[in-house]
Amino acid sequence: MDPAHSDTAVLKILIAGGFGVGKTTTVRAISEIEPISTEEFLTQASTSTDSLDGVETKSTTTVAFDFGRVTFDRVAFNLPMSIELMLFGTPGQERFKDLWYDLARGAVGAVVLADTRRLSTSFDAVSFCENAQLPFIVAVNEFDGAHRYPLNDICQALGSDIPVMAFDARVPAAVVNVLLRLVDHALDQTPA
Repeated sequence: MDPAHSDTAVLKILIAGGFGVGKTTTVRAISEIEPISTEEFLTQASTSTDSLDGVETKSTTTVAFDFGRVTFDRVAFNLPMSIELMLFGTPGQERFKDLWYDLARGAVGAVVLADTRRLSTSFDAVSFCENAQLPFIVAVNEFDGAHRYPLNDICQALGSDIPVMAFDARVPAAVVNVLLRLVDHALDQTPA
């Protein structure tokens, strides 16, 4: 082990959610390295499987995963030790759900992104995390022009008592808050 990193916990985090909820944007907003992205242009061939209802201006989609990394310094963030998060963003379409299991292997938790314009697109990711017994929180990506619902209402709509918070995936400080909340929640869920 590198002595310079001996006081750093390295954690794998899954960024999940439905098609077009902001997973790639979240990883890009916070990654301290150039993110690895498998974005491809949407084609006419995918129109029968990738509904653009509510995201009509979307032109690309993740076809495998996104990867980024961010480090939180112990002192700067008032943490017991520095943490380095390896962020894995999932593809959102139904046809890629089998890949979620591979991406989740070894993860300490997940952030499930939700879009209030299409809340149902996050149901599969919530169910996946519950079935995989993967600690998770729900982060409502507040898209421009989307209605702002009380977070308690969103929690009830998801049918879960999981922590729900609002954020803007384009704002690094907002993503930091979401990631640190997930780490806290995952630690709370882990037996001593």
